[in-house]
Amino acid sequence: MTDPREAAARYRARQQNPQLDAEEESAAAQGAAAAVDRAAYIETAIQVVIRRGDFDDLPGAGKPLEGLGSHHDPDWWIRRKIETENLTGLGPPALLLRVEDRELDDQLDLLGQESDVRAVLEDFNRRVVEARRQLLGGPPVVTSPRDVDAEIRAWRERRDAARDAAPPAAASAPEKPRRRRLFRRR
Repeated sequence: MTDPREAAARYRARQQNPQLDAEEESAAAQGAAAAVDRAAYIETAIQVVIRRGDFDDLPGAGKPLEGLGSHHDPDWWIRRKIETENLTGLGPPALLLRVEDRELDDQLDLLGQESDVRAVLEDFNRRVVEARRQLLGGPPVVTSPRDVDAEIRAWRERRDAARDAAPPAAASAPEKPRRRRLFRRR
C-alpha cells in the first residue's frame, strides 16, 4: 500500500517533466519519500508528547484562538506585540499626533509656568506642520496646530478654577484640642 502523499509527489514530478527517465523518477520518489518520512516522524513525536500529557493544562486550552475569521491582517504579530508589551510611541506620525492632541490639555495642566506651556505648544505645532509636509504615506494628518495664545488663556482658566475649587490647607485641617498638663512645673 502506498502513501497518498508519496503518490501525489510522484504525480506532480511527472506533470512538471514528462520526460523523466526511470532513474530521475526514482530520485524524485526518494525525495517524496523523505518528505513523507519527515512528516511521519513529526506526527509520531506529537503523538508521543500528547500521550505523555505535556499538552495538558496549557493556557488557553479549550478557548478559541483570538482574531480568527475576521479578516487577514499581515501585521497581526506587530499589533499583538504592541498590545501585550503596552508599547507607546509607535506608529505613523498622523496617529501619534492624534493621540497626543487628545492628551495635550492634561499634560499642559501639569506644568506650572507659562513659558513651559508655550514651549510645549510650539513644539507640538512644529511637529504637526512637519508631519503635514512629509509624504511618507500612511494615514493623512488631520490634526491641526493649536493657537498658542488661546491655549495659554485656557490653561490659566483651568489652573485658576482648580485653585479656587481646592480648599485652603489651613482651613481643611481640624484644630487639635489643647492637651492639659497633669503636673505643674514648679
